[in-house]
Amino acid sequence: MKRLHIHLKTQDLETSIAYYEALFGEAPTVREDDYAKWLIDEPAANISLSTHGGDAGIDHVGLSFDTEADLETVADRLTAANLPSTPEKNTTCCYAQSNKYWSRDPQGAIWELFQTFGESENYGAEPDRVLMQTGNSCCAPQN
Repeated sequence: MKRLHIHLKTQDLETSIAYYEALFGEAPTVREDDYAKWLIDEPAANISLSTHGGDAGIDHVGLSFDTEADLETVADRLTAANLPSTPEKNTTCCYAQSNKYWSRDPQGAIWELFQTFGESENYGAEPDRVLMQTGNSCCAPQN
């Protein structure tokens, strides 16, 4: 299954969780002190909130894939079309272990394409936000 992913930055996690619980009619699937995520089946969506990184608002959008093969198919299409895609393999982010690619659309919207294969007890790394905004190299992980 492909699932649309939207990651929102919030300055007030509790107020945002209350809003999205009312909107979606259910509690978050994952809940941490600095993070919440809903995996919604109708429509198929992965909506997450965190207090990490940049300004409040939409941080990035993405697609979540069930298999690494599905992820690689989309990454190969971007490469074949000479479009940006930066791999990030075996990474920990958002309390999950994933393989991912970061891309930027022509208007500058940041896309995260990922396949999650495990959970993590810590939030993990943030992408380099300066590189995300300059367009020199999309979304490379921080060192």
